[in-house]
Amino acid sequence: MKIIIINGPNLNLLGKREPGIYGRESFEAHFAKLQEEFPHLTLHYFQSNHEGELIDKLHEVGFSYEGIVINAGAYTHTSIAITDAISSIRTPVVEVHISNVYDREAFRHHSYLSPVCKGVIVGFGLRGYDLAVQSLIWHYSDR
Repeated sequence: MKIIIINGPNLNLLGKREPGIYGRESFEAHFAKLQEEFPHLTLHYFQSNHEGELIDKLHEVGFSYEGIVINAGAYTHTSIAITDAISSIRTPVVEVHISNVYDREAFRHHSYLSPVCKGVIVGFGLRGYDLAVQSLIWHYSDR
């Protein structure tokens, strides 16, 4: 089973950026833990600060991978284009947010992506990615 985690803008700074909100662990370190936790999966990781690159990656993997986990960062609250890209592909997508966006600024309370995603995981720190991967495994085992 191939699953890709796609992170959007500023998530390349995890471990350095606002550690009180996002923690002190880099995503690369957490990704290594995910690979250990799910050795039976083929996990890939992609990060970009550019909306078009995120869309291109969704198009590239959206018909050949079994699952996509996306944390689009601030694009979650602004990007109709990423929403349209998710709507255009067949692969199920799970939206993840490290922090509890509902306990933050009001503009973070709305996601354009949520209505076109299989589910949303919010506020569990980096472990939210683990939960998202597990939810994709369950998606296929329930068939």
